[in-house]
Amino acid sequence: MKEKLTELFLNNMHFYIAGAQSRAKTLAGQINFLYPETVIEAYLVDDLTENDAEIGSVPVLLLRKLVDFHAEYPVLIATKGIYHEKIRKGLMEKGFSIIIPVSIEVDTFFRNAYVEKVFGQENRSFYKVEWLSGKNADLWQEDREEFGGKVPLSLRRKLPTACIYIAKSIYDKPLRTEYTFPAYEKPIQVGAALTENRLSPDILTDDKGDNISEKNRQYCELTALYWIWKHAKEEVLGLSHYRRHFVLPQDWLERMTENQVDVILPVPTYVQPSIEENYKERHDASDWDFLKEYLKKTDTESYQTSKVVFAGNLYSPCNMFIMRREVLDELCGWMFPILDVITEHGGVKEDAYLNRYAGFISERLITLFFHKNKDKYRIVYADKNFLT
Repeated sequence: MKEKLTELFLNNMHFYIAGAQSRAKTLAGQINFLYPETVIEAYLVDDLTENDAEIGSVPVLLLRKLVDFHAEYPVLIATKGIYHEKIRKGLMEKGFSIIIPVSIEVDTFFRNAYVEKVFGQENRSFYKVEWLSGKNADLWQEDREEFGGKVPLSLRRKLPTACIYIAKSIYDKPLRTEYTFPAYEKPIQVGAALTENRLSPDILTDDKGDNISEKNRQYCELTALYWIWKHAKEEVLGLSHYRRHFVLPQDWLERMTENQVDVILPVPTYVQPSIEENYKERHDASDWDFLKEYLKKTDTESYQTSKVVFAGNLYSPCNMFIMRREVLDELCGWMFPILDVITEHGGVKEDAYLNRYAGFISERLITLFFHKNKDKYRIVYADKNFLT
């Protein structure tokens, strides 16, 4: 895929994008940065009422009324996947032949290529966990084969204990995709204090002991993070979601340990026009402004770093991570007091989506925390999947 897409843009300087919403804008930003000599001819849509007349200086045009166009130019379909086939047929009817739906694989290519180039320009290291190797990798494979895939406890003590907790809610819709939890993943029901319903009789819940389970409507999966911080015993701790899981090699813990990795984060997400402006466009801007003022008054180092980070386009999405216990302690000890002050200021929003602002702000704070500590911790990255 990487070679095919690279060849496409080297051989075609002009192209179209089908779609004009956030996915299309993200794709355009990535392509313009990766291949600055390319030209977007137009964004093609089936309805102008829900779209801007132009994006930047590029027109947004109705596909069915398209005239005086270049059918030989490639078209990338940057919409939700459920619309890809209908759009593809419409493009073929117009005579387009080079049609590339932006699948998960294509999106992953652009996401990784963009981050790698940005990090390179900033003299930052971009490593993915699957790129790492370890001295014990072959030994561990031999151990698994010798013991039928179940390595005895005496051998497993070579590695730290580890668990990636998977946040689940009673509001989650059933998955159509079959998924088997690997041994290192454990579900935890979030917002358990707000309901008597349990996802299963023996499921771990976030309402035991010191907890903030009742804040789940604002803090989202962070109520699981708080519980993990206060109660989990493993030496390496992670957080993911029932639909979103890290794409990890089988021996990820061996690689992490052998290479003295402190943190695994999801490959950063691109937003525009910047982290700050993107948040303020989609959420209550007053909460963001309060955050900046609070950092300015209480944490000069974080505030100064935030001016650079929040003006950028990359942030760590989904409140997903894997990290050593010591790192998690430092992150949570820094972040939760900030979120508590922000939610005290912002209060409860009537809109359920906007009310989740603590969870959305935390993604930006995690990005800020690890940028600020990029020289302190060894950070690597992993792709994530999305189960339907």
